[in-house]
Amino acid sequence: MDKKKLENYARLIAVSGGAVQKGQEVYITSSTEVAYFAEMVAKQCYLAGASRVRIKWTNEELDRLNYQYADEENLSTLNELDKGEQEYLNAALPVMIYLESDDPDGLAGVDGGKLSRVLKARKLAIKPFRAKRENRYQWCIAGAPGMAWAKKVYPDLAPEEALEALWTAVLKVSRAFEGDPVKNWEEHEADLKARKAKMNSFHLRRLVYKSSNGTDFSVGLIPGVIFEAGGEMTRGGTVLFQPNIPTEECFTTPMKGDAEGIVYASKPLSYNGTLIEDFSVRFEKGKAVEVHAKKGQEALESILHIDEGSAYLGECALVPFDSPINLSNILFFSTLYDENAACHLALGRGFETLYPGYDELGDDEVHKRGMNTSTSHVDFMIGNRDLDITGIDENGKEIPIFRHGTWAF
Repeated sequence: MDKKKLENYARLIAVSGGAVQKGQEVYITSSTEVAYFAEMVAKQCYLAGASRVRIKWTNEELDRLNYQYADEENLSTLNELDKGEQEYLNAALPVMIYLESDDPDGLAGVDGGKLSRVLKARKLAIKPFRAKRENRYQWCIAGAPGMAWAKKVYPDLAPEEALEALWTAVLKVSRAFEGDPVKNWEEHEADLKARKAKMNSFHLRRLVYKSSNGTDFSVGLIPGVIFEAGGEMTRGGTVLFQPNIPTEECFTTPMKGDAEGIVYASKPLSYNGTLIEDFSVRFEKGKAVEVHAKKGQEALESILHIDEGSAYLGECALVPFDSPINLSNILFFSTLYDENAACHLALGRGFETLYPGYDELGDDEVHKRGMNTSTSHVDFMIGNRDLDITGIDENGKEIPIFRHGTWAF
């Protein structure tokens, strides 16, 4: 890939994604395989004014070895190094940048039960630390293709050709292939914010989904909870940052316990090394009570049993069927990209910060008011070419939101 294009993409991640401010520390998480690109991002962070950049290196083969040989209790427990890292994050509030490059099949064959239990235990252990810094720092997730990921997406190409092709695709859907990526993103941000403002002006209480593939679904919304899109602000409205590059969604968190009907997935779901295909989820009283998949049934069922909240919805996201990612006709095997191809739902944790006054209310109070809580958050795509979504406002008026797979306004 052309070095200048990669440098521009790195600048987009630092300036728009992390929105690095003068004097801030930056903490980058990156695979050792894409060290060259992590270094580019680090340089751009310094050029943006960072006072110090640290990189936490990861290695997928080591992860596999850990799950294969290490004791489950050992893996599940935060040691002193882990606790020290969390305390540093709370004290310094660095900009967090995550470069995603892992092989979608990297953990295939690992004991799924052990993997789920370890991840759940670590999330619970980290939760008290994370709560102290929630909404107080900038963060950004962006892709940096590795060879195994590229070969998964382009199995018929030679390795180097596959890597070049995936880098090209990632830059294009991130609006970083041509022109000035930062300016491109500013224009995209303006469009997303206009969609968000329109959705919030409707004061909706329910969304109704219907599609010829069998989707027939209705979900209630929490009074006052907003739709969000594009960039987010840190607490107090001080810094605008872009959590996901790319993003095409306008999303909200629905009311826990108020979802009825069935939805059919429009794209496969890559989950912990397993590809779940041709599946459906049926809801009763807000809970996913029945799932069917032609492939990956066991993995799909496991999502519902991670914890008490993992079978309830945490997100409803609106993405037009003609999004750049969908038009690419590429299955990225990565939620960061695939969720932005079409409308999707997510099982698990809701977004507490979407509740007005969250900073004063706190987690417990917003959960009492209908926000789902869970250690998991699993997105799956349901949007297709003929999906219709109708909103019902607080007065019972029906408002077309999506028609024929895209925005009705």
